[in-house]
Amino acid sequence: MELEEFVQNFADLFDETDASVFTPETRFRDLEEWSSLIGLSVIAMADDEYDVTLAGDDIRNSNTVKDIFDIVKSRL
Repeated sequence: MELEEFVQNFADLFDETDASVFTPETRFRDLEEWSSLIGLSVIAMADDEYDVTLAGDDIRNSNTVKDIFDIVKSRL
């Protein structure tokens, strides 16, 4: 699993936020478009793309896209 691919998959979950905004250091909860629905989409993306189960606490305890990437990678 590559970090750049993960960032792109994460960015694809957002409809209104330009993909160029997303880097590993992006603080996703600071984005105007962030919502609990997108949080659920992140959980679904991790399951579909990487066969990894994330919990709501994983999202709540993360600040950046890389934080979530690190959780997913640790569970592969």
